[in-house]
Amino acid sequence: MSVLTRDEAQTRARLLDVHHYTIDLDLTRGDDTFDSRTVIRFTVHGEPDTTDTTDTFVEVKPAELRTVTLDGHPLDPGTLDENRLALKNLTPGDHELRVDAAMRYSRTGEGMHRFTDPADGETYVYTQLFLDDVQRVFAAFDQPDLKAVFDLTVTAPQGWTVLANGITEHTGDGRWKAATTPPISTYLVAVAAGPWHSVRTEHRGLPFGLHCRRSLAPHLDADTEELLEVTRGCFDRYHEKFTEPYPFDSYDQAFVPEFNAGAMENPGLVTFRDEFVFRSAVTDTQRQTRAMVIAHEMAHMWFGDLVTLRWWDDIWLNESFAEYMGYQTTAEATRFTDTWTDFGVTRKPWGYDADQRPSTHPVAPENVQDTASALLNFDGISYAKGASALRQLVHWLGEKDFLAGINTHFDRHKFANATLADFIDSLAAATDRDVHAWADAWLRTTGVDTLTPHVTGDNGTRTLEVGRKGERPHRIAAGLYDRDLTDEGRLTLRTRLDLDLPQAEPRPIGKLPALVVLNDGDLSYAKIRFDADSFRTLREGLSGLPDPLTRAVVWNALRDAVRDGELPTGTYLGIARAHLPHETDLALVDGVLTFATTQVADRYAAPDQRPAALTTLTDLCRDLIRRTEDGDHPGLRLIAVRHRIATAAHPDTIAAWLADGTVPGGPELDPELRWRILTRLAVLGATDETAIAAELRRDPSDTGQEGAAHCRAALPHPDAKSRAWQAMFTTDDLSNYLFTATAKGFWQPEQADLLHDYVPRYYTEAVAVAARRGPAIAEAAGRWAFPAHAVDTDNLRLGQECLDHAHPTPALRRKLTDQLDDLARALRVRETDTH
Repeated sequence: MSVLTRDEAQTRARLLDVHHYTIDLDLTRGDDTFDSRTVIRFTVHGEPDTTDTTDTFVEVKPAELRTVTLDGHPLDPGTLDENRLALKNLTPGDHELRVDAAMRYSRTGEGMHRFTDPADGETYVYTQLFLDDVQRVFAAFDQPDLKAVFDLTVTAPQGWTVLANGITEHTGDGRWKAATTPPISTYLVAVAAGPWHSVRTEHRGLPFGLHCRRSLAPHLDADTEELLEVTRGCFDRYHEKFTEPYPFDSYDQAFVPEFNAGAMENPGLVTFRDEFVFRSAVTDTQRQTRAMVIAHEMAHMWFGDLVTLRWWDDIWLNESFAEYMGYQTTAEATRFTDTWTDFGVTRKPWGYDADQRPSTHPVAPENVQDTASALLNFDGISYAKGASALRQLVHWLGEKDFLAGINTHFDRHKFANATLADFIDSLAAATDRDVHAWADAWLRTTGVDTLTPHVTGDNGTRTLEVGRKGERPHRIAAGLYDRDLTDEGRLTLRTRLDLDLPQAEPRPIGKLPALVVLNDGDLSYAKIRFDADSFRTLREGLSGLPDPLTRAVVWNALRDAVRDGELPTGTYLGIARAHLPHETDLALVDGVLTFATTQVADRYAAPDQRPAALTTLTDLCRDLIRRTEDGDHPGLRLIAVRHRIATAAHPDTIAAWLADGTVPGGPELDPELRWRILTRLAVLGATDETAIAAELRRDPSDTGQEGAAHCRAALPHPDAKSRAWQAMFTTDDLSNYLFTATAKGFWQPEQADLLHDYVPRYYTEAVAVAARRGPAIAEAAGRWAFPAHAVDTDNLRLGQECLDHAHPTPALRRKLTDQLDDLARALRVRETDTH
């Protein structure tokens, strides 16, 4: 499929105004295709200073292109070149294009995805048109700055409900009509159809709806009040922040199956992955994450939907803003008040990691030449680093001026498009500060600054000077902590010093503190280090820090030091072993255990050191389980049980849990925990196909199907590996979710010898499947099917040869580039660990 270049988009935007789409979809045509009829009304301006005719093109990717007419005259469907239909000799003035086509349903979460629920046989379809998949559903001038009004009708099977951007009405005989939209971009058009279970209500005169598959109805009903409470709270808070009212006629939230992203901000119809309809026990942190995603997507209704980027180089304007607002507004408007700790320990490392790879880019890049390149920038930089930059901006600018600038931006550009320059101009109108210089330093540069404290002078007259490796200005707090003389092991905050970096001069701090924590409060974006005295203190007293956000800053610093080869993995595990059993914050416990297991034990520790690392983590989890026997901390206990399963080196304990259906003292095993245990038993060779099939009969849902695929791929037998490999790379039958489940099970550090010969095969066959199946499967193949367990120079060499000579697709190339950089880092960590 041809990709759209920025130059082509700019030319087309200069030539055309697109006014109106009339779209008619027929979803009753069978399991493979649906009918799509589109009428586009547009105006041609022509090239300046000429009356000559103009050539352009419209995008469509059909199974069959039946008819095309332009201004009543037929065009030859055979002129379709890949996904482009040429429109030649267009005269200045108004035109009407009609396209009649059959379109393919997708099983990869792109375009019009079709899913049949194994629990009850019901079928559902939904659209995911971001970034350039509109053309898989209807013909369009597919670029964000050609906004138009949309009228949509859908023919659906009897018993189905059709959801869309506007309020929908059933007009009889399976026909549904959606209310006319205001001007929106093509990638934001949305349809979701099927026999939905729906909960409907109103808030401030606006229809609200929650929707999910019928088989999930009891689980949605159990959480309805929480979901609506979060939705109402965020909606009201945004109306306190923003002067522009919510710009659409309704607010539906649909939880849909096999969704690739966390959610999508379609105006009036936000789609979420339906894992957010919790079917098994979850922690409060998981509920907080769901609330944050609701707040994130709602923020997009203003920043992204009301005001939309002009071209994809400004995607950060959408995602960084929504990421920042999602965390901030959740903390302000819901019961989840500690969101920034979760951000610090889970999201921020995503940004730090991405920013240190060769694929890094500025938050606001200037060289996004086409849509394929743009798709690669939906990463930790556009989300986590961008949100961190905005948090630093708010701290530097002040929230009042920040919101004033935002509201100016909405007023200037509503129902239109805007650029970084427009955004900065709006902020500059609200403040005397040099926002343009700030943007150049923070949004146009790459990399992570490193901040190091230097405490000098005699006791009583100490001074603090912050060393800075990097060029960005920072406004940070430096936390000075002393030992609590009345409570051994506890640290007390003496003061937080506000510092502007670079400093004009060292800052007096009085007597020597026990611990200096730079960026205390986590209001900037930088790696931090510790002076020698501070490091000794935190090794002994980390869990004694009073604020979980401060502890998150410290754990991130330790994580960075391990990744940079400055802190031995054994020391990190020792600190975790000493302090995590005393931790109360769920996000911190889960985040540290995840890094310690998936990176330290599985990748950074040499093979002969891995058993000891797993033993340390198993003992740590056992301590947490014992600590929570009183039942007062169910979330903490659930996290400990999950990680105890993941780190099990021997099957006896977890096999007994599975046989008994419970962990002694709780929790009882729900389907999620049963599949976790069975997967780990499969890795250890302590279960078989008979047990997997029995578990699937017990849980025949889609998540059960994924659990079985995961287990089967994890079995340590040649035949099982061969079948899993064929399913991933040969038959092309797996949906996006089943592909991922199979890939997650395939590679296991315990099975390195069995998997040895598959490593070179991966680079050949991943390239082929990415080319055949498109960006979503390419991303999954690069992320989940990569042989990350093989931390050796042969794997690194094979990967580099693939990049140099095999011509992987852009999506796969980006993933491989990142994976190989992480692999090289793991090798460096291992080397420093052995010296």
